[in-house]
Amino acid sequence: MPEIHIIIVTYNAMKWAERCFTSLRKSSVSVKCIVIDNGSLDGTQEYIKTHFPEVELIQSDINLGFGKANNIGIESAYKNGADFFYLMNQDAWLYEDSIEKMLEVYQIYPNQEEIGIISPMHIDGSEKYLDIFLDQYIAKNYEKTRMISDLYFQTLKPWYEIHFINAAHWLLPRKTVESVGGFNPYFFHYGEDDEYVNRIHFHKKKIILVPASKVVHDGVQLLHKIDFTKYEDVRIEINAMNPNLPNGLQLEKKHLQLGILKNLLKGNLSHYKKLLEKYKKISSDSTKLRGFRNQVIQKGPVFLNLS
Repeated sequence: MPEIHIIIVTYNAMKWAERCFTSLRKSSVSVKCIVIDNGSLDGTQEYIKTHFPEVELIQSDINLGFGKANNIGIESAYKNGADFFYLMNQDAWLYEDSIEKMLEVYQIYPNQEEIGIISPMHIDGSEKYLDIFLDQYIAKNYEKTRMISDLYFQTLKPWYEIHFINAAHWLLPRKTVESVGGFNPYFFHYGEDDEYVNRIHFHKKKIILVPASKVVHDGVQLLHKIDFTKYEDVRIEINAMNPNLPNGLQLEKKHLQLGILKNLLKGNLSHYKKLLEKYKKISSDSTKLRGFRNQVIQKGPVFLNLS
């Protein structure tokens, strides 16, 4: 039986802790769990220690953000012989056969080397609907997958290739970690999973969605819950470092320059100033962004210490 290590980053997770960690105990496939706590103030650490002593708890004195904290968990799991790394949000939980169903697809998949991420079907906290973001991801992939059509005709396949899925529930085979690496430390919160998925595609790996496996992500079911002002900021850096774009940094600078000029001519001074500040920031970070891009185009465990 493969070693499955579940990695959860927590920050004030008491609202979900009992349901989240109890679900791991009930998994039909034996799992180990590593928690990286980002400085919770609501008693999360003490609760885990008292009620779930089997969990390996790594306490950070500061809030490392999502990506850096996950990297610590991945490194620990790898050194302890993990075959699969299951990244799971704190506001999430499993069903008894969630992991089992994903592993079944992995075993029958014709070319395991090309699998980058395996995802179950995310459902919302009511457990009555698909997570609204999964609805969106499936719809955007309609041309390639025809999954909505298969759902209608009740002819679902064991798996579907999908372009993107958020990192609330990711099953990463060991080979993914060894060839794609960990999360980019440039990002604190917002954009980490988008940047990682760009690298998955660059390294010719696929994201596989498994209809038979379902899990819960108790997130807010509103597409506009995302702070798009923050996301728009990180999107520029994501594109600048995207290994699939040969001139990503130059293109983003050009787009910003055009936006600056356009808003200046229109007299939209507030937006002009915002774009100008962003241009100054990306210009000052250019060397750093090029350095990160040069790292992510390399095949290997970038951003991780696996030795």
